[in-house]
Amino acid sequence: MSFQVNKLFPLGKDETPYRKLTSDYVSVETFKGKDVLMVEEEGIRLLTEQAFMDINHLLRPGHLEQLSKILDDEDATDNDKFVAYDLLMNANISASGILPMCQDTGTGIVMGKKGSHVHVVGSDEGAISKGVFDAYDKKNLRYSQLAPLTMFEEKNTANNLPAQIDIFADGEDEYKFLFIAKGGGSANKTFLYQGTPALLTEDRMLAFLEEKIKTLGTAACPPYHLAITIGGLSAELNMKTTKLASAHYYDTLPTKGSETAHAFRDLEMEEKVHKMTQQMGIGAQFGGKYFCHDVRVIRLPRHGASLPISIGVSCSADRQCVGKITKDGIYLEELEANPAKYLPDVDGEELGGDVVKIDLNKPMAEQLAQLTKHPTKTRLSLSGPLIVARDLAHAKIRARLEAGEELPEYFKNHPIYYAGPAKTPEGYASGSFGPTTAGRMDSFVDQFQSFGGSMIMLAKGNRSKAVTNACKAHGGFYLGSIGGPAARLAQDCIKKVECVEYPELGMEAVWRIEVEDFPAFIVVDDKGNDFFAELNLG
Repeated sequence: MSFQVNKLFPLGKDETPYRKLTSDYVSVETFKGKDVLMVEEEGIRLLTEQAFMDINHLLRPGHLEQLSKILDDEDATDNDKFVAYDLLMNANISASGILPMCQDTGTGIVMGKKGSHVHVVGSDEGAISKGVFDAYDKKNLRYSQLAPLTMFEEKNTANNLPAQIDIFADGEDEYKFLFIAKGGGSANKTFLYQGTPALLTEDRMLAFLEEKIKTLGTAACPPYHLAITIGGLSAELNMKTTKLASAHYYDTLPTKGSETAHAFRDLEMEEKVHKMTQQMGIGAQFGGKYFCHDVRVIRLPRHGASLPISIGVSCSADRQCVGKITKDGIYLEELEANPAKYLPDVDGEELGGDVVKIDLNKPMAEQLAQLTKHPTKTRLSLSGPLIVARDLAHAKIRARLEAGEELPEYFKNHPIYYAGPAKTPEGYASGSFGPTTAGRMDSFVDQFQSFGGSMIMLAKGNRSKAVTNACKAHGGFYLGSIGGPAARLAQDCIKKVECVEYPELGMEAVWRIEVEDFPAFIVVDDKGNDFFAELNLG
């Protein structure tokens, strides 16, 4: 048998639209008769900085077009359309370059593929890290990375470093990059399953995938770009493939397999899984057809005894772009700088059905009395004060209760919004300030409600049965906010922000904010009803 090198991931022609950043920082020299592309550190730093600035404010045209099509689809529900319109409005605000599209501006992830005839004058990793640092320092982005001081103590690094940097040898005379800003919500919805070869029939595989896809829920801000990888030479290769596929990095793979054991996209399976997601009823966060924009299914070779399967998503903050450095200069994928052209001529106030206004200035008892009159899925408009607290603040307050102290009055008197803001731009009342994943606070709810707090909670995504039981026992409510439009909430709904407690926690401090016409839906009520439970998310 003769030997030949076959690529595991044989990508097709690169059709990416690029814009040129500069011709500087590159040159060509000769070494042993070969042309070598010389790249200065500053070129890589500049490319990285601009990439993370762009992807936190701009989206790919294809993503925006998919949102716009929801508004033209007669089969889309009112809630599908309301979410899609809000996300388009958010994209339009974010494109100004001031407020990032999501308050969770993500972990910096960079993959480089360096040609064998490319030489960097300096440190690749150092230049990439400095580019990430500069983007998060100069723009109104959030620092989300925590340094472990001990097994149980952590501290925010206050610069969003470290970044995840992977550099591979590939090709000859170009240096190619993929830049991703990955928020915690979508990262947390990446799952690996160690299946068995018995799943390799269509009916069994589809049944398996349907069960697992439902568990994604809505906490990561759908509509999703869903990716599935079946097979793989290792668990880590399988999961990495899913992450890259969710960013559409593998769109140009072959669509059929062969005996050379390369990866391929299964277009037929993609269509069947996408149709399945449209029939689940989950929709774009509050019921409907648009749980997913699209689906990518990648089939990989595998060891005969193993069948790793993973699923993952890119969320409504679909933040990635590619870049490249060649002898002609430094190039970055051209994202859509004018998303307004995707906004249809519709009245956003008419989308989503009737709206119930809730005055948050009224005593908590009166707010609860008004909410109990309405069923789940009711659309609300909130105006007045909210208390903002999430993971670290909840843990500190729980410690106070367990030490015999009282629950803070602000937890009793106001609804609790689970969120963590990005930096506040000059002249604005707030930085981007969308909801965080509610499920991370589930374990606190029964205890806090038993002390008269957290009676109304506001966040994104589905919650556990424990929260439904607590709300039924104590008379509480969980309200779902649209996950994704953090810039629009900051510009249009949040009028004032002040720190109440724990300023040392940075963005995880306890805040008091004033909101006006803040959109929400009743998800869990005081009677034991849970909108998401009706969908059997698992």
